[in-house]
Amino acid sequence: MGCAWLAAEGPTNQIAAGGLSDVIRGYHSGSFRVTVTRSLLQTLLNRSEPFQNPFASSHSLDTNPFDDPTPKQLAHDDSRFEELSRREQNLERRERELNQRAEHIRTHGRNNWPPFYPLIYHAISEEIPDASRPLITRLYQLWLVLLGTLIINMVACIFLLVAGSSDGGKDLGASIGYVFIIAPLSFLLWYRPIYNGYMKEQALYYYFYFFFGGFHLLFSVYMIIGIPSTGSGGLIQTIQMYAQGHWVAGVFCTIATVGWTVQGLGSAFYYRQIWNHHTAAGHSMDKAKAELASHGAKAYFTRG
Repeated sequence: MGCAWLAAEGPTNQIAAGGLSDVIRGYHSGSFRVTVTRSLLQTLLNRSEPFQNPFASSHSLDTNPFDDPTPKQLAHDDSRFEELSRREQNLERRERELNQRAEHIRTHGRNNWPPFYPLIYHAISEEIPDASRPLITRLYQLWLVLLGTLIINMVACIFLLVAGSSDGGKDLGASIGYVFIIAPLSFLLWYRPIYNGYMKEQALYYYFYFFFGGFHLLFSVYMIIGIPSTGSGGLIQTIQMYAQGHWVAGVFCTIATVGWTVQGLGSAFYYRQIWNHHTAAGHSMDKAKAELASHGAKAYFTRG
């Protein structure tokens, strides 16, 4: 109820003089009529403070709402506007990202590598267990070093040809072939198998890696040596360029030699580490054969 009214017929001081029991008796006797409940009446009788108007305002109107805003209010409004603008920009950015991701999934599925034309899905942080993630990350970085070394090696062979090397044409042709052949094959034949091996923990992938990774180690040694006409700007080519005074070619051959050495030593280090893991995990050739028989050759190319 919005309001409660006490209406009485008779002296108004009867409540104060007789108390609650007299009031209740008066109600039963019909001397006057009470339209409130006993609990509300008890509350009214026990109140010592005066009744307050619930519609009265406890605060006066200190400021005129039609006055111009103060500088402090303007600064506060500006900060709120900037915050709202920033939130709006963040929402627009996230919407664009979601739309781009949806379009990417619609076009390529979940594939995200290589970035310029996705063919496979590659996500170390999502697919590789935490304990093995640093190792696979280092192997991927080594593959990137290999890719950079192949490009630098090709540039070095260009300068070998410019410097008048008798086998410059052969070196350049072979180095170009390395870029377009060794780069994708190394990814597919030794990096991707060990990536799948640690993701699925299947013996078949480890044996793929050991076989082709071993060939890659031999190829790295071959390129470090730098035999003329082999498409390598390794040690022999570097020494010859410096000896003949071709400093630019010598510098690029030096960089290529360092690249071959770094990725070769790194690959050898992790090759041994992966072998120890493979042995501790109990992988065997029989297990690899069983996996090949049950999953087939397509297991190499799938993520499941």
